[in-house]
Amino acid sequence: MDFKALFLQLVTLFGKLTQTQKIIIGSAVTGIVAFLVFLMLYSSEGKKGDNEGYQVLFDQLSPQDAAQVIAQLEKEKIPYKIPRDNVIEVPKEVVYKERITIASMGIPKEGHVGFELFDKQEFGATNFDQDVKFRRALEGELARSIDSLAPVEKSSVSLALPKETLFVSEEVPPSASVMVQLHEDRKLTSKQIRGIKKLIAAAVPKLKPENVTLIDSEGNSLGDSDAEAMMGELSQMQQQYKTKEEKKQEEKIINVLAPFIGGKDRVVAKVTIEYDFSEQSSTSEKFDPENVVRSEQTSEEKHEGPTPVAVGGVPGAVSNIGPVPELNSSGTGEKSEKTTGTTNFEISKTVSTTKMEFARIKRITAAVVVDGKYEPKKGANGETSEEVEFVALDQTQVDAITSLVKQSIGVDDARGDLVTVRNFEFQGTKGSLEPKTTASKTSEFFTTYIAPFMPILKYILVSIILFIAYKKLILPFADRMLEFTRDEEEFEKPILELGGEEDEDLVEKVQQMRKKVENQLGIGDNFNEDELKYDVLLEKIRDIIEDRPEEIASLIQALINEEAVPVVRGQ
Repeated sequence: MDFKALFLQLVTLFGKLTQTQKIIIGSAVTGIVAFLVFLMLYSSEGKKGDNEGYQVLFDQLSPQDAAQVIAQLEKEKIPYKIPRDNVIEVPKEVVYKERITIASMGIPKEGHVGFELFDKQEFGATNFDQDVKFRRALEGELARSIDSLAPVEKSSVSLALPKETLFVSEEVPPSASVMVQLHEDRKLTSKQIRGIKKLIAAAVPKLKPENVTLIDSEGNSLGDSDAEAMMGELSQMQQQYKTKEEKKQEEKIINVLAPFIGGKDRVVAKVTIEYDFSEQSSTSEKFDPENVVRSEQTSEEKHEGPTPVAVGGVPGAVSNIGPVPELNSSGTGEKSEKTTGTTNFEISKTVSTTKMEFARIKRITAAVVVDGKYEPKKGANGETSEEVEFVALDQTQVDAITSLVKQSIGVDDARGDLVTVRNFEFQGTKGSLEPKTTASKTSEFFTTYIAPFMPILKYILVSIILFIAYKKLILPFADRMLEFTRDEEEFEKPILELGGEEDEDLVEKVQQMRKKVENQLGIGDNFNEDELKYDVLLEKIRDIIEDRPEEIASLIQALINEEAVPVVRGQ
């Protein structure tokens, strides 16, 4: 669209309007713009006026803290506003002063305190005091973490930390209790409940998640059936995995058979997969038969000396002392040698741990139904008609389809997988092959060729309606206004116009006649020039009427129609 040309047309059209029409249109446009500006300014001023001069003092207050804050403000005679629940606003010039003053009074009291308790050191504090402060700080930090969850409005944590003992039999495990207040129409999921318990158990030594008790503001215990919830989630996940895999195998079968069967609507496939979701892991050790020497040690001993003499005789001193070298009279010596060796071999082994997959296929069963052929029905004399009849597939084709299905989904006969293929007549297919009526043809044509372009056709239809409205309403109205303007301009013009040359000739003739008449009559300066002009003009009109009577009649008829008949003086 050429906006420049459109703008020029609008300017031209506006210039052709009468003064009254311009005033009316300008007043209407000015009034509409002023009304819109008034609405925008009024709404913005209203919002600004409501919040001007006030700022938030505290928000997210509990009812108890809000009551104490309001009591303090009323005591100091400070104006305040409560725009919504748990929010208090005061004039901005006193907001910081009042915030510090109220905070020094320990308000709000419902907030959690954390490890900032240890920012201020207290002299003379006992171990018991330090333990209590540590427990309060830990409870506050845990409560702050729990409050960050979206469904939780506020929470409270209480820890039971028993004293440590040297006797294992007397040791008591720690425990914890958590109270949560949830937002309206919100609830904690089983994952969030388990997360809260694990969070608290991880922050406290020797605390187990099962020793954490969680309740809501109504006293209902949360997370008692964690095992059942986990089993339910696991079962749901397993079912989703099973359904997804079965759907994937069904799509494989349909995509393989559709091209030569005649389309996806002529194949129906259902696959059932039995999975084993049990978790299994195995560890194996493998020893290397090739030995490698790790270390070797050899020891050698040698001995050389006389042969010992056997001592005998009556028990006494000599027999108890043993042989005496000086008594050795044999003179022969003895030599001995001993060698010892130790060899250590390195025995290598491989340890492997295998964890089974998430799901193992136990068995696959598939049922496939395919459509047959449709041929024109033959009459008694062998002529074909428009009607069609069903022709079943032969066994060879069915076997070929079965083989394709087995290969497409990976059937294992040793595993006990089973595939069944049957050939039946599809009523929908036969109906589509029958001769179509006029209504069905029209519906099919609309669905095939018109329906995809409906979004575009809507805009085209709207454009046509706007074009017709422009041609039939806007343009005639504009032409009517222009015609009315031209009629007014023509109406304002003088009825009788004389050309420039005729006017000059007429003036010269009048002047000549005036001089002539003055000379003949001797009237001089007292002669009435206007009467002379009137008489001359009247005579000229009479001549014109005699020369062109039809045009003068038409002119008089037009004057009568316009209700502007001039008064003609008689001679």
